[in-house]
Amino acid sequence: MNTRRAPSADIPPRHWQGGPVNCAACPHQALRALPDEAGCEPGHACMQDAYARRIDRFFRWHSELGNAHLDHPYFEVRAIAARHADVFRLPALIDDPDETVRLQIAVRLPQAQLARMAGDPHREVRIRVAQRLAPEALAHLRTDPDYGVREWVARRLPSALLPLMARDADRVVRMRVAERIDMPALLRMADDPEPEVRRIVAARLPAALVTRLFDDVDWRVRWEAAQRAQPQALTPLLADPDDEVRAVARQRIDALCGDAPCVAVARKDEERCYREAQAGAHHG
Repeated sequence: MNTRRAPSADIPPRHWQGGPVNCAACPHQALRALPDEAGCEPGHACMQDAYARRIDRFFRWHSELGNAHLDHPYFEVRAIAARHADVFRLPALIDDPDETVRLQIAVRLPQAQLARMAGDPHREVRIRVAQRLAPEALAHLRTDPDYGVREWVARRLPSALLPLMARDADRVVRMRVAERIDMPALLRMADDPEPEVRRIVAARLPAALVTRLFDDVDWRVRWEAAQRAQPQALTPLLADPDDEVRAVARQRIDALCGDAPCVAVARKDEERCYREAQAGAHHG
């Protein structure tokens, strides 16, 4: 007989239909006589238990039994058996009534079959599909009703198709687009209504084009622009209303000059810009 390993304070064994586990009624009762991981153990490794961890341990010990339980009435058994079943058996569970099972199918299903799950009713299943589908097969998911699915599409869609998502309704999706989109579509996102998106744009635009964000209403965007613009173009930001933006502009100008006369000119430019800004003049 095997040595009992179930912790004494663990959750008591309970059949998935309720009541105690009945080994005599189990189709694998013969395993009880085998030692260690060749057998099974109520409360530790048991496919009749309601506790998923014990079911999982049973199938890890007996992965060869996965195929035999893909039609089990308990969804946890079907889901865990699907982790161990032969791949060619999985398409039969694409329309399983429980999303837990379908999620496991989406994890292992070959690419040739995976696209069939792109319209699954559960968002977590569609997210997993978006994570695994070949990038060139993702285009039809870019209009998915769930932002989480679209975010994964934006992370993996071929860059040539990303402009199609640049006006997505969700801020986070547009942030993922801005992180990957190429010029000139990236430049068009400089007018995005969300500062988090515009800051990413400022971090990726060619340095010569970052000046168009010097007048952005959000100081974080202007700060990012001050970090990346060509130093000789930073004079307008010496009069920026935000201390952090002015400090970055001053530091980069000073680093470029490196000598007292040039620093002095920068200081005069700062004073002039500040006076004009106070008088209502516009720079940028």
